[in-house]
Amino acid sequence: MLAKIQTCAVIGLEGALVEVEVDIGHGLPAFAIVGLPDAAVNEAKERVRAAIKNSGGIFPLRRITVNLAPADLRKAGPAYDLPIAIGILMASEQIAPISATGAVGAAEGCLFLGELSLDGGLRHTHGILPMVTLARDLGLHAVFVPAVDAPEAALVEDVAVYPVEHLAQLSAHLRGDQLIQPYVPDPALLSVEAESDYPYDLADVRGQEHVKRALEVAASGGHNLLMAGPPGSGKTLLARTVPSILPALTLAEALETTKLYSVAGMLAAGEPLVRRRPFRAPHHTTSHAGLVGGGRWPRPGEISLAHRGVLFLDELPEFGQNVLEVLRQPLEDHVVTISRAQGTVTFPANFMLIGAMNPCPCGFAGDPTRECTCSPSAIARYQKRISGPLMDRIDIHVEVPRVEYEKLTDRRDGERSEAVRARVRAARERQAQRFAALPRLTCNADMGPAEVRAFCVLEPSAEPLLKAATQRLQLSARAFHRVLKLARTIADLAGAETIAAPHLAEALQYRPRVDVG
Repeated sequence: MLAKIQTCAVIGLEGALVEVEVDIGHGLPAFAIVGLPDAAVNEAKERVRAAIKNSGGIFPLRRITVNLAPADLRKAGPAYDLPIAIGILMASEQIAPISATGAVGAAEGCLFLGELSLDGGLRHTHGILPMVTLARDLGLHAVFVPAVDAPEAALVEDVAVYPVEHLAQLSAHLRGDQLIQPYVPDPALLSVEAESDYPYDLADVRGQEHVKRALEVAASGGHNLLMAGPPGSGKTLLARTVPSILPALTLAEALETTKLYSVAGMLAAGEPLVRRRPFRAPHHTTSHAGLVGGGRWPRPGEISLAHRGVLFLDELPEFGQNVLEVLRQPLEDHVVTISRAQGTVTFPANFMLIGAMNPCPCGFAGDPTRECTCSPSAIARYQKRISGPLMDRIDIHVEVPRVEYEKLTDRRDGERSEAVRARVRAARERQAQRFAALPRLTCNADMGPAEVRAFCVLEPSAEPLLKAATQRLQLSARAFHRVLKLARTIADLAGAETIAAPHLAEALQYRPRVDVG
């Protein structure tokens, strides 16, 4: 007998419908899976055999052929265990092909997802969110998922989610003996986390007021920032406070980020929805593939896991040059495209880049209290590890000097992140109103040349300053536009409709002393 069950594959961040065809025919006992399966799918034969036996079913000692269609789509991972097991039970007539509600009929409107353990229990499965999203888009009315993944699946509306603890439980449901009730999500499931209880707060940082201002400007417009200073001056701590001054994720952004973490298998236990902006801080020994994503079947890298959040690269010059250079295209396009012989996938990568570096190998070039031991050639080689085109894509360059004793021992608290976050949120709301007709833009840093011409209007008094700065600093066309976008953000913080000379002057002071073209 032939049985057909629907399941799903994940290609990049999107689901692809897969039909599991199970045929039980005459012949010597055999179990074959065809349709371009990987090792994990082929190993399903042993898991399914044991799970059926340990769930009270009978594994047929006949010739079993499982086809995963379409045959030219590579199948990877253990999510096919459950549909294969259900297909075998239906083909062997141990359960009838009935609907999710228990009424006799076709099982076409259902999607089955999940990895089986040997005792028939269902385990957590990666990529549930994009697969359930596909079911909704295709008009399927029900999905059967591991019970532990039901909260994640319930993030998708207009699809009935059935939480399955055990294969025997699902078999009883499909026979109509004991129906599984659809999962009813907690109404708070789709609410983002309150903007509090961050592990780091700006008030924890002593001194460095000008750096805090630079962080506020960067957070308000989504701009990239590079801090340079001697060891122990607070660069890492300052970077870790950035999530505490960013506005909360919107629901759309949270779902987009959750999909990435679901595919990567990085959703925290008991947390089906990513509620805080990501903060990723990979070590400088990370590989090219670890940063941008990759593998034989590409997975999201650090720049995609930082989507809608912060990518912090500490000790920036210590990263491999080829690793840093791959940042150039994602910083412009906000996506990363990975091509392999088997196909091409695209992951979102709209993040704030925060970098930190020492001014030289010993770390004390320009320090007023400690003498630098590096030669001029060593300093030049160290700083040239970061290419000019990459530096050109960083909007804010700020020096972080040594903190004086008086500030370290000052017991008065500085301004808390909550107050800064309120100003950042107000600036972002002005930008949202400005870009209401352009939904692809979320902040000033996303603007292209056309939007810069339309929205970055200078007051007449600021135009001579911009002309002089362009010539003196030798600004490239990219740097010219980035200065205007940065000035627009500073004007938003001040509540100004146009860019005045003081806004432009502050934006220009964040350019490096010798600009690159």
